[in-house]
Amino acid sequence: MAPVPPGIRLLVSFDRDQWYRALTFILTFLLYTSFHLSRKPISIVKSELHKNCSSASEPATSASSSSQHLSVQLLHADMDCGWKPFDKSNYKQLLGAMDYSFLCAYAVGMYLSGIIGERLPIRLYLTVGMLASGLFTCLFGLGYTYNIHSLGFYIFVSVANGLVQTTGWPSVVTCISNWFGKGRRGLIMGLWNSHTSVGNILGSLIAGYWVSSNWGLSFIVPGLIIAAMGVVCFFFLIEHPNDLKTLYAEKSSPSSVPTKSCNGVNGHTEVFLQYNDNKTQSYDTELLLPRDCARVLVQPVMVVKSKSEPSAISFMGALRIPGVVEFSLCLLFAKLVSYTFLFWLPLYITKAAHLDAKKAGDLSTLFDVGGIVGGILAGVTSDKLGKRATTCAVMLLLAAPTLYGFSMISELGLGPTIGMLLLCGGLVNGPYALITTAVSADLGTHKSLKGNARALSTVTAIIDGTGSVGAALGPLLAGLLSAGGWDKVFYMLMAADFLALVLLLRLVMKELASIKSRPTAAVELKEH
Repeated sequence: MAPVPPGIRLLVSFDRDQWYRALTFILTFLLYTSFHLSRKPISIVKSELHKNCSSASEPATSASSSSQHLSVQLLHADMDCGWKPFDKSNYKQLLGAMDYSFLCAYAVGMYLSGIIGERLPIRLYLTVGMLASGLFTCLFGLGYTYNIHSLGFYIFVSVANGLVQTTGWPSVVTCISNWFGKGRRGLIMGLWNSHTSVGNILGSLIAGYWVSSNWGLSFIVPGLIIAAMGVVCFFFLIEHPNDLKTLYAEKSSPSSVPTKSCNGVNGHTEVFLQYNDNKTQSYDTELLLPRDCARVLVQPVMVVKSKSEPSAISFMGALRIPGVVEFSLCLLFAKLVSYTFLFWLPLYITKAAHLDAKKAGDLSTLFDVGGIVGGILAGVTSDKLGKRATTCAVMLLLAAPTLYGFSMISELGLGPTIGMLLLCGGLVNGPYALITTAVSADLGTHKSLKGNARALSTVTAIIDGTGSVGAALGPLLAGLLSAGGWDKVFYMLMAADFLALVLLLRLVMKELASIKSRPTAAVELKEH
C-alpha cells in the first residue's frame, strides 16, 4: 500500500470545525477588503479631478506671441485644468466637503447600523449593504461616463454610499468574534484586520490603473467587485458555529430514518426505527430485536426555549460597559489621523514630490503596508502583556513625533519618504486596528454583560461610529488647513494623536496598577 502524501496528512489533521473557522476567517477578510477597496478610489482620483496646470499655463517662449494669443492659451489651459466643478481655485474645499459628506453619513449611520444588525440576520444584512454599496460606487464612476458636473450629484452619491457602507464593520466583527474566542484574540484580529490595508492597496492599484485614461472605471470596477462579494456572502457566510450544529442536527434527526409502527405497551402505537430487512443481523441483534419487527424505540424529545434568553442590549446599556467611552473617544482622534492619510496622502505626495497621480497612488500604498505590520505588532504585544490600552498609548506617543519627521523628510527625496511612510503607517494604524477589532470584541463580551453575546454588534458600532466622527472631521479640516500650507495639516494630526493618548491615560493607569497589585496578592495567599 502506497504511503499517504504529507499534504493529505496535513489536510485530514484538521477537524470540521477548524475548516469552517478558516473559511469564516478568509471570507470575512475578503468581504471587508472589498469595502475598503471601494472607498480608496476617491483619494487617487482627486489629483485628476483638479490637475496641476501650472506648466500648461506658462506663456509661450516665442517672442512673437501676442498678448491676445496668450490670453486664449490661458483660457484653454484653465478649461483643461480638471473636472468641473473641481477645476476652480477652491477645489480643496469642495473635495473636503465631498469627503465630509461621505464620512459624516458613515458616522451617523454606524450608530444605527449596530442596533439594526443585532436584530437582523447578519448574512442578509451584509449582503444587501454590499450590493447597495456596489451600486453607489458605480454611480460615482458613471458621472464621468455621462459627463455629469453637478456637485450635488457627487455629494448625494457620497452620502448614500456612506450610509450603506455602515452595514459592513459591525457585521464582520460580530461574525469573526463568534468563531474565535479570547485566546490570542489580539494576534488573530491583528492578522485579520490587515484587510483594511490590503483593501486600500488594491483600491489604489485598481484606481491608479485607469485614473489618467478613464477615471470613471476607477470607481466602476471596485463597485462591481464589492457587489460580487455580496453575492458570495449570501451563499457562504456562516454567522455562528451554532448554525452548523442546527444543520447537522436536522440531517441526523429521526425523521430521515425509516420508521415502523408496532403495538407497544398498554395497547399504544409507538414509533420505532426500522432496520433494513435485507441486511443480515448479528445473533445478538436478533436476540434483542424480534424478527417480525426489528426496531429501536424513538424517544420523544421536547425542545424547551429558555425564558431567560438574553435580549439585544440598548444603546445606553452599551455605553455603561467599562472602557467603551474611553476607547470610543480615543478612536475618534486616532481615526481622524488615519483617514486624513487615507483621503489626502496621494494628493500631498503629488504636490510635495511632484509626481503624477498614478505614481503618487502607488507610493501611498506603503503607508498601508506599514499599517499591516503595525496592526499585527499591536495585537501580538497586547496579547503578550494583556494590556490593550497601554499598547495603544505607547504607539500613539511614538506616532506624534514621527508625523512631524515625515513632514520634514518627505521633501528630501524618494528614499527617506518610503521609510517614513512605512513607519508612520505602522504607528498610526496600529492603535486604530487594535481598538476596532480586539478591544471592541473584548468589550462586546465583557464580564458585566453576564454572557449576553448580543451586545457585540452594538458595542462595535458605538466604538467605530465615534471613530467615524473623527474620520469625517479629519479630511474636512485637512481640506481647509491645506490652503494655508501642509504644515498646518501635520500640526493638526499631531494634536489629534496627543489627545487620543490623553483619553487613554485613566485606563493605562488602571492596567499598570493591576500589575503592582498582583505580587501583593500572591504574598497574602502564601501567608494564609
